[in-house]
Amino acid sequence: MTHQRQNPIETWLRSDRMPHIWCPGCGIGTSLNCFVRAVDRAAIPKDNLFVVSGIGCTGRVAGYIDVDSFHTTHGRAIPFATGLSLARPDAKVVVYSGDGDLAAIGGNHLMHAARRNVDMTVVCVNNLTYGMTGGQLTPTTPRTAVASTTPYGNYEHPFNLPQLADSCGANFVARWTVFHVRQLTRTLVKALRTKGLSFVEIISPCPTLYQRRNRLGDGTQTLEYYRDHSVVRHGANTAEVDIDFQGEITVGEFVTRERPSLRECYEARMREVLQDDFVPFGVRP
Repeated sequence: MTHQRQNPIETWLRSDRMPHIWCPGCGIGTSLNCFVRAVDRAAIPKDNLFVVSGIGCTGRVAGYIDVDSFHTTHGRAIPFATGLSLARPDAKVVVYSGDGDLAAIGGNHLMHAARRNVDMTVVCVNNLTYGMTGGQLTPTTPRTAVASTTPYGNYEHPFNLPQLADSCGANFVARWTVFHVRQLTRTLVKALRTKGLSFVEIISPCPTLYQRRNRLGDGTQTLEYYRDHSVVRHGANTAEVDIDFQGEITVGEFVTRERPSLRECYEARMREVLQDDFVPFGVRP
């Protein structure tokens, strides 16, 4: 008698919505696979996990994962998640979106969420382009790279997202590529267990737009590039982990610090003010 092997992550997926919309060679599905394995290892119950996304290819993760998920407006995933985090301190809130959504229109929210140290995990899949809307320049597109809005090459300095999250005060900051599936999964477990804001950048190919326009090959060739040009430097100075066009990619866990979260700061102050009448966040009087 033959037994059909079950996909170990199938219980976390909305299988009725498959097949997904992601292109062949795209790394978002790989990142999702790593994420749900991390959630499983971190033993987070389904009822205690909220996944919030914005607009874009990565934003579709919220629609495919079988938990309480929210597909919000462009760039507004983090403020939405901030409300969830304060209202449900017993739950784990995850923002899962792309570089265009989190670093461009949502960049202000990323900075202030890290400054406030909101209890949430922010997963940014960075494919260096706007994948869903035509391959335009994003705040992370490397200099000299070609995009639909920079046909002669990008001349703007891109964001270094780990440095941005670090300088604003995030408690945990890391970066891997979708080639580093085991390392990424272990790091996501740590991020999910971090108090305050944890930020994980995942470098991923966009074969249909970024790779094709820049003549970098398909998804498999990009994974080989990640394998050959990634350098693991745990604890690296985040000011030194910029990504250049076809240059070395510094990966690893860069920042681990302990700083009070937004909720802890609020509650400490309210205890001083209200004393015996204080009611913690998420507790109904």
